[in-house]
Amino acid sequence: MRGSVYYQSAVLTKVIFFEGSKKENRINPNHAQYQCISSFKTMESYRSVWNNFFNYLKENFKLKNCELINEEHIKSYIEYKIEYYPSKQYLEKIISALGKLEIALNRYSKEKYDIPIIYDFKIRQELLTNAKDLKLVANNYHNRVYNNAKLIIEYLENPNHQLAATIQLEGGARSEGVTLIKEEQLKGSKIDDISKQSVGIIQTKEKGGKVGDVLVSSQTYKKLEGYFTSNDTLTFKIKYQDYLDDIRNACEKLNINYQGSHGFRWTFAQNRVRIYQKHNYTYEQALQGVSWEMKHFRASITEHYLGK
Repeated sequence: MRGSVYYQSAVLTKVIFFEGSKKENRINPNHAQYQCISSFKTMESYRSVWNNFFNYLKENFKLKNCELINEEHIKSYIEYKIEYYPSKQYLEKIISALGKLEIALNRYSKEKYDIPIIYDFKIRQELLTNAKDLKLVANNYHNRVYNNAKLIIEYLENPNHQLAATIQLEGGARSEGVTLIKEEQLKGSKIDDISKQSVGIIQTKEKGGKVGDVLVSSQTYKKLEGYFTSNDTLTFKIKYQDYLDDIRNACEKLNINYQGSHGFRWTFAQNRVRIYQKHNYTYEQALQGVSWEMKHFRASITEHYLGK
């Protein structure tokens, strides 16, 4: 299928959305509206997930045709969402939306081709169950700190992945804050108000468009500066999926539980709170300070990273 993300999701919407469709028709396997969507609000919510998913595939897999979606893409997207410790309700909405996407693609393919493509995204339910069992969704606690974060970074095969992971570990950046960094985001150095050490400043734009400074060691900052100079480029860019695969392989070699790239952010939170407390800040002051650094609106979110 050709066209923009929004065009493709609109086409799929047309084959599955029947406003006001009766429930008996939607649960009848012999009816044309079987498993379709009748609520405009539900369809709007699911289509928003589809658009986000399609943009994710475009960015990380260079996939621009939704007809080429397979189980690997579903798995990658859900794991990406789990990285951010979603609420149970939000993750369940994503799983449901991808289930309806499977139905829409099958309906579209059946209408378009004599021999239709068969789509099967049942892995989404397995990933949801696994996430709940491992307590990777909100309302439950699962410590995802890397006790040997620096060792994992040493075992990463790609030097650029090592640099990205170090920025996450030292500065608490989200993955989207390190997979693409422009030279203009380097804002020089300063003395850290808490540790009183010289640090480099990287301005990042992350989840929800939040802009803020990530503070890293002078050594790491110089490495990033050196990357731009030695490669004669204005952009530091890595592929998110390749980055995760490198981390996963390193963890396997070291027999360490894989916690994704977000594990470095968890580790940052705990390390940073200790630095605050070492410099005579109360726990409450440390928690609030680290929350601001991690771009959390609520200190309770950061507290989760600390196992409280």
